[in-house]
Parts: sequence; C-alpha cells; structure tokens
Amino acid sequence: MTSLPTYFLSHGGGPWPWMREQFGSAYDALDASLRDIPRQVGGKPGAVLAVTAHWEGRDFMVSSGARPPMIYDYGGFPPHTYQIRYDAPGDPALAARVQALLQGAGLPAALDDARGFDHGTFSALYPVFPGADVPIVQLSLRHGLDPAEHLAAGRALATLRREGVLIVGSGLSYHNLRAFNAAGAAASHAFDGWLREAMALPPAQRTQALLEWERAPAARQAHPREEHLLPLMVALGAAEDEPASVVYHEEDFFGALAVSSFRFG
Repeated sequence: MTSLPTYFLSHGGGPWPWMREQFGSAYDALDASLRDIPRQVGGKPGAVLAVTAHWEGRDFMVSSGARPPMIYDYGGFPPHTYQIRYDAPGDPALAARVQALLQGAGLPAALDDARGFDHGTFSALYPVFPGADVPIVQLSLRHGLDPAEHLAAGRALATLRREGVLIVGSGLSYHNLRAFNAAGAAASHAFDGWLREAMALPPAQRTQALLEWERAPAARQAHPREEHLLPLMVALGAAEDEPASVVYHEEDFFGALAVSSFRFG
C-alpha cells in the first residue's frame, strides 16, 4: 500500500465548527483546508491516529476504547457547544499496535480505555470526516515535552502510514493565550515565518531546526509552553525524509496572528 502523508494541523479555537454564527467567515480558510484532506489522501483512510496537544501523560498514552466519550475541554462558550457529539468509533486493535510500536522503540506507552475525544481532536477532524465514520485513536504527549522523544515516537509509528492509518498532529503553530490578539502579532509572524522556512529545508536540516525550535525568532513568545507545537514533531518523525508543504496559512487569524498547517509526504 502507498504510504499516506502525515499532517500537523493548527486546530483553531475551541468548538469553532459549531459556532458559525459567532465567528462568521473567520474560519473559512481553515475549514476549506481540512475538508480538502480526503482528496489529498485519496479518500477515507482505514483509521486516524490523532496526536493531541490536549493530553499529556507520564508515558505516551493511547486511547483504546471502542466508543470514546466527549471531553469539552474549554470554557465560556455557548451552551450548545457542550452538547456536541462526534461519535467516531475507536479502534482497540490499532491502539494496541501503537502501544507495541512505541514500546518496541524503547518508549514507554500505556493504554487508556476511558479517554474521550478532546476538542483538539473533534474540532479538527469534524470538517475532515463530518460523518464521524473513520475510527480514531488518540495519542498523548509525554510529560517533559522533549522534542527528540516526540520525534522518535513519530519514527516508531511511521510504518502505520503503509497500513492505511492517517497520522495527524493536532496543535496550533502559535499558542500564547495571553497574547492571542494584536499583542501577539509580531511574535506570531516572526515564528511562523521561521517555521515555514524550516519546513522548506532539506530533511536533515529540517529535523535539526525543529529540534532546536527554541532558537527561532520569538519562539518562547509564540509558545510559552510548547504542548501545541509538539504534535508537529510526531508528524515530522513519521515522514522525516519526505517533503513538507503548507496546506493552510493565515496572516490575520483572530485579526492579527499568523498560523499554518503542514503536510509531510
């Protein structure tokens, strides 16, 4: 089977696909980029492995329930957004395979059969698969947020791409909630410009640049804590020697911020 690409998706704010009245056209470009993914990958994959910025564990944690519940991990949104259902099935067999691949690479991994879909997963994947008819397994980040360790996780999972599994890192290329407006404009544009340039480097240089991301312009202004960047390391590691392309880019996200999404392969 041909290897599927991998993605790092800037997932947007909260339950945005269910807030069209409030946001108007603000998310049109992101929505269009997500809806185009099935065309890019040639249809529906057998399953999705979603690396989520909204889950961390002592080990790499893998959601293994057959019917994951919902996690409304946001606050201050309209009441209807706490009734959202995205009832995609889980895939216990895939979860066990993910665990085995990580453990085989010397990375600690455990299963969690109670973990539900957080908004980084369901808000990003609803536009891609609105029928909720593709099984989804979530993978957490690991405490310590070591970029090299998350890159290694991606390398360990690369074989899944030949098995019909779409690997998606869900985060945000700029994530400073204290400056999520014009106050963050300069930092977001500086970091996003560096990030897009890094993606265009030859593979070995690209990997090194991402491992040393803290040296980038405005790195810590863009990511005071890097949990929303780390899913990128997994997506990169799973397609490390393949070209990257920008699949979504905005210069005025929330009126001022620069954000991007990337495909590998």
